[in-house]
Parts: sequence; C-alpha cells; structure tokens
Amino acid sequence: MTEIFTRMLSDEDESPDKCRERRRRRIEMRRLAAVSAAGSLPPMPNQSSGQNHAHILPESSGDTKRIRTAEKSDLPSASSPSSGDDVEASSSSKSHEGRAREPVFGTMSVSGRLREMEDAISVRASLCEPEISRGQPVHYFAVFDGHGGPHVAALCRERMHVFVEEELARVYATGDSESRSGTDSRDSREEGEGLEEKWRRVMKESFERMDEVALSTCACGSIGYKCGCHPMEVALAGSTAVVALLLPEYIIVANCGDSRAVLSRGGTAIPLSQDHKPDRRDERARIEAAGGRVIFLNGARVEGILAMSRAIGDKYLKPVVTSEPELTVTRREPEDECLILASDGLWDVLSNELACKVAWECLREGTPAAAAAADCALDSKPRRDDEGAEALYPSRSALAAALLTRLALGRKSYDNISVIVVDLRKS
Repeated sequence: MTEIFTRMLSDEDESPDKCRERRRRRIEMRRLAAVSAAGSLPPMPNQSSGQNHAHILPESSGDTKRIRTAEKSDLPSASSPSSGDDVEASSSSKSHEGRAREPVFGTMSVSGRLREMEDAISVRASLCEPEISRGQPVHYFAVFDGHGGPHVAALCRERMHVFVEEELARVYATGDSESRSGTDSRDSREEGEGLEEKWRRVMKESFERMDEVALSTCACGSIGYKCGCHPMEVALAGSTAVVALLLPEYIIVANCGDSRAVLSRGGTAIPLSQDHKPDRRDERARIEAAGGRVIFLNGARVEGILAMSRAIGDKYLKPVVTSEPELTVTRREPEDECLILASDGLWDVLSNELACKVAWECLREGTPAAAAAADCALDSKPRRDDEGAEALYPSRSALAAALLTRLALGRKSYDNISVIVVDLRKS
C-alpha cells in the first residue's frame, strides 16, 4: 500500500522523531477508518440492531482514537479529553429503494492542541418529514463549539435536534388549539407568513428552548440548581451553534456564534452564515443598546470576557449575549458541490475559498482524491502517488473532512476542530 507523505511544516520546525510520530498517527487513522468501513469491528454490548454502533479502540502511545459509523441517525463528536489528539471520523452513504436518497457526508472532530474537547457534532439523516417541506425529508447537521466547559455543547448535541423536530411539527400542525376546538383554520400568525419567515420562527424558538435548558442545567447534569456545585458551573459555560437543514430544494442555516457554514457552488465559496463577533458593526450596536460594552483585550470581547456576541448559555452575560440565531434560506442549484460546517478551529486558519477548494478536490470523481487535494491544499506536488488512499476512508466526504482537519492542524490551529462535509451532488 502506497501512501502520500507531504510535510505541512518545514524541516526546521520539527525533529525527525516528531515527523515519524505524525506519520504514524496518519497511518493509524486511515487503518482504523478502513477497518470500520469494512464492518470488522464488533458491536458494543447492549445495543440492538438498527442503532448506532460506537467503537472505541484501545489507547496507543497516549492517543485515544474513536471511529464511529452510522446506521442512520446521529454522529456525535468525541467529548472526553485525552493526552493526544482525540479523533472521530464518520460517514454515511445510503440509498434505499422507494425512499429519497439520504445524504452522503463525512465528519471529523479533534481536540487538536487543547487538552479538553469542548466541540460536539450532531447529524440526523431524515430527521422528519414536516408539512413545511411538503412531506420531503429534512436532514439535520450541526456543529457546537463550547466554552467554559464541554457540557453546553454536549447538551446541544443531545437536545437541539429534538427541539427542531418538535417546532417543525407545529408548523401547519392540525392538532393545535383551534383544531381541537372544532375549527379547520390554521394559526392566523402562520397564514400571513412566507416560507422564510416560518423557518425563521421555527429555528428561533428551537434555539430559545435550547438556551433555557442550558441555563438551568449544571455541568454535573443536575437541573434547577439543586446540586452542590458552585453556581458559576452553570453561569460560565456556553456554546456556539450552527445548524443546517438540508431539503431537496433548500438549505436552511441558523447560526449563533462564530462557527460557520459555507457552500461550494460552481467553484465559488458562498458563506451561508456570518460570524457573530463583538466588533461587527451591527453586533456592537446591539450590545451597547443592551447596556453592554465591547472591550478590546486580546481581540474584541463582550465585557472583556467573551470573544463572540451570540451564544447558547453564558448566563452571566445575558441579555447582552443573546441566543437568537441569524437565518439564511438558500435555494439549491445543480452547480452545488458541497456544504461545509465547522467550528472556528478550522476557520481561524483556513479561508472559505481554500476550504471549499480542498473539499471539492476530494469529492471530484476520476481523481486520486487524497493526492489531488493535498496538492491543492499545500500548493506542492506530493512526493508519492496515493492512488488507493481514498479507499481507506468510508467515503470521499470523510476524506475531505479528515484532510481539512489535518490542514488546520498543520497551520497550527490551537483550538478544537470539528468539520462536517456534505456531498450535495449525491445528496
């Protein structure tokens, strides 16, 4: 088996021992992904058929590596700290007779150079088939970047999709109070709303419900502050949230914080969300109108503390820091290539254009994906051919997510890095 070996750092930056260790980690990641894709890992105990199967392999040289493959629904990111890089790679690519094709995607989440993993990823293929989408399946993708601890991001991973599904069921629902009273009329507020406004209300109420749960749940899991933990355990924690709903005709993105969603269309990177930074003109005006301040201390920060102006949680900065998301509704086009959702650990060191270019090179048919994408990303020719490298990953989308993560690490990102790549041509 041949493999590509391209240096991300100069020879002066690392010793030969570090180079060999980095190469060993890459080979191990590929080997584990190949074993997982082949289905040779045994299922975890107490899991019935049809559920997700998480496989945890023994530690090797201080690195805990996690490989998760999905039967259908959720692909959460790893959240336990480790001494090395905490890695999770996953993908799904299924097509059923008589059903709409499910999305093809890949994910990866690594702790990077931080000791604690505070990111979380959630994917729910065919979350629901609400009336607002005319009975077409809605696929759910989300990245959460926690701060002040991992528990708010973990709560979002477990609960956000539930709230979104419930709110979608209420749009044009036939079981509302008016219908139960014997009338067939719908909610009058819905009658005058356009499609975008309905989606905006659904996502706003979902984020508000998620925020309420985060504000009342301690890091130990207790609800309502009845535990013995210090009150600041709740007050200091928060998380960003970027949620994408993939429909046959539209891409709905709701964003709160500085995680980001970017669409690659015809070779052009189109941002589907805007980062909520305190020094953004409209955000600064909103903060000051709410009685807050933007203080420049190692960058712009709300009250000199938080480097984002919107987040879920962060009780001590309410109402200056709000959980209300911004929403975009984008009609899908035949030229759409892929959708990338990622935490700021990726976007701090990679531009939208470069990320889309690398992902598209991985997804293109008829190209040696790993070699072409590495050449594109590093602006150099690979030292070796790697014709079968893509076969070591469950899908080309998983390869794209893995390569984007490695590229961010090579560019010395010091944050957790979580990436979702959705192949829109096959979704």
